[in-house]
Amino acid sequence: MDVTITGRKIQVTDDFKEQVSRRMAELDSRVDKVIRAEIHAQAETRGSSEAVRVEITLIGKGPVVRAEAIADDKSQAFDDAFDHLKTRLRKAQDRRRSHRNLRKVGFSEPSLETHSDPEPAKTPIAVKRVAGLEIQGDGPMVVREKLFLSAPLTLAQALDEMELVGHDFFLYVDADSSRPSVVYRRKAYDYGVIHLQVI
Repeated sequence: MDVTITGRKIQVTDDFKEQVSRRMAELDSRVDKVIRAEIHAQAETRGSSEAVRVEITLIGKGPVVRAEAIADDKSQAFDDAFDHLKTRLRKAQDRRRSHRNLRKVGFSEPSLETHSDPEPAKTPIAVKRVAGLEIQGDGPMVVREKLFLSAPLTLAQALDEMELVGHDFFLYVDADSSRPSVVYRRKAYDYGVIHLQVI
């Protein structure tokens, strides 16, 4: 597994790199499809105090797995995020055991994420095209576009991927109906599903 460590507004020390390498080596036996791990540490100001946010992202042949945590120092934030990551992986493994054949051994396409940040035109009045909208000047919209390549999924697979990235919703194309769909977390452990009928 290739491990990349980056810092923003914070110094990445050799001790921190060693801590990350040691802890990430624990995952090699659990996660066989992970190609790359990205660890990003960022200093944040919260009111009058300083904090550090650490985000761990596992990228490979399967779905992207992500966890993050905030603490007073980067070592504690990394440990907390790593614990969240292990919990997500354990829950996903338990779900796969209880739902046999939930996910095939490999995917036909890896999960890819590309970012497209809008750039203002170099004219006196800036004009931006974002998601099909034309924005002139300093509009109140702050938009970031993302493109994900994905094969159609069953509801069980979409739930599994939602748990792995730690989000409250997950957008996917339903394998049975070929409809755009969203699965979302409700209170407690209930889930809801929204299907769109394209007209």
